Amino acid sequence: MTFHDERRAFWEERLDADWTETGVGYRALGRSFNEWMYRVRQEVFAERVGALAVDWSRARVLDVGSGTGFYVRAWQRLGAVAVTGCDLTEAAVVRLRERFPGLRFERVDIADPQGVFDEAEFDAVSCMDVLFHITDDERYAAAVKSIAHLVRSGGYFVFSENFLHRPAQRGVNQVNRPLEWIIARLDEAGFDVVHRSPFLMLMNAQVDAGPVWRKLWGGLLRAVTLTEPTGWLAGAALYPLERHLVRTRMESPTTEIMICRRR
Repeated sequence: MTFHDERRAFWEERLDADWTETGVGYRALGRSFNEWMYRVRQEVFAERVGALAVDWSRARVLDVGSGTGFYVRAWQRLGAVAVTGCDLTEAAVVRLRERFPGLRFERVDIADPQGVFDEAEFDAVSCMDVLFHITDDERYAAAVKSIAHLVRSGGYFVFSENFLHRPAQRGVNQVNRPLEWIIARLDEAGFDVVHRSPFLMLMNAQVDAGPVWRKLWGGLLRAVTLTEPTGWLAGAALYPLERHLVRTRMESPTTEIMICRRR
């Protein structure tokens, strides 16, 4: 079994066992806290993507790494009708087809889509909290190029990432890469960056902060989310502050949303 096969098996097992926002989110913080976190994500996605001068009801949209279908639903809330989804795992695709019976879902490795979709088939592609799970740099670059192949000229690529202002942080299941490196891969693929702003501020791991704050805040989050009731209370308490911070800050120590346009 190759390393890539091991990663796919990992996600296959994880989503088969827990097909919720917890399964695709920050699992250590519990379901209740993740639900508050995803409320913020939904609002930021709606505001940033909704601000684009696009009639989404006429657009063809692809969501990469659909997971539970959270962003499929987010696109629908913006008025998109022609939404297609794909995921690395069969566990997700089977459930997505049941949840959204009128939509198309395919099992696809976006780093090697093997002709499942046509060139320039979509007006927009989203890939939320997915790319940093591609731990091989060459496969990451291949995924970005594959996405560019699917977006029409003038179309949009919307994704979330941990755009570091420091050296890369490498783990078994996630790699956080420098902003400059990611922008270079986007440029090579034919994308121009048109927007970048915070997706979250305090409700996620502080990967782009100094080591002291990162460990202190991470330990506090895990402590207050040890149980579902305390996790719900922590999420409810942070939610209004998080909403304010993502709207008023230009940089985030954690996940940000980026919107690119295909040249």
